[in-house]
Amino acid sequence: MAPKRGVKPAAAAKKKTEKVVNPLFEKRTKQFGIGGALPPKRDLHRFVKWPKVVRIQRKKRILKQRLKVPPALNQFTKTLDKNLATSLFKLLLKYRPEDKAAKKERLLKRAQAETEGKTVEAKKPIVVKYGLNHVTYLIEQNKAQLVVIAHDVDPIELVVWLPALCRKMEIPYCIVKGKSRLGAILHKKTAAALCLTTVKNEDKLEFSKILEAIKVYQKIHADDIHVHIVFLLIWFVNAHDIRYLIF
Repeated sequence: MAPKRGVKPAAAAKKKTEKVVNPLFEKRTKQFGIGGALPPKRDLHRFVKWPKVVRIQRKKRILKQRLKVPPALNQFTKTLDKNLATSLFKLLLKYRPEDKAAKKERLLKRAQAETEGKTVEAKKPIVVKYGLNHVTYLIEQNKAQLVVIAHDVDPIELVVWLPALCRKMEIPYCIVKGKSRLGAILHKKTAAALCLTTVKNEDKLEFSKILEAIKVYQKIHADDIHVHIVFLLIWFVNAHDIRYLIF
């Protein structure tokens, strides 16, 4: 009788090869229960709860990538190039204000001179001016000759209006990288803005060259700096509350 279609003949049972076990080495499986072996290390990077500051920084970066940034904010990404910024900071370092130790020494010498009956020359030193209120007052009085603004001030609303004020008063300004670099000039941690009201005679030529270079740099990036923008697309109220106002 012919075999039925679709039915395969029974295959011969394969012979199982027995694994040779060495009696000297006993197999001990790990028990991961209480009091047992430690569990293997896993990648828990995804489950880490990052600090709030880090989370806000990442959210802010994603928002800036996805939303259209208005010119009033975008101008803070157009900082001075490295060579021009280096020459500017070299000039600013010559006009650093005195630190606490220098001030203490100056006052001691002045007190000793007064006790001896000598006349003390109280000549006002030429130094950089800092502090947002003070810098704003100097700009409004048209006394500032150059305003330097940091690009990473947080919240940005502190200085977002400062370039518009400088343009209105026709005062040269520039945006540089690093509020910490500005703070180092002033013997502080950070500084939002500073300005120069005057320079010494030996530095006037170098200062005029820097001013010309800054004006040329601003003309190149004039498309990114619009005066007529009023509303902001992003409004960061504080570090814990982010609101979006789209007009």
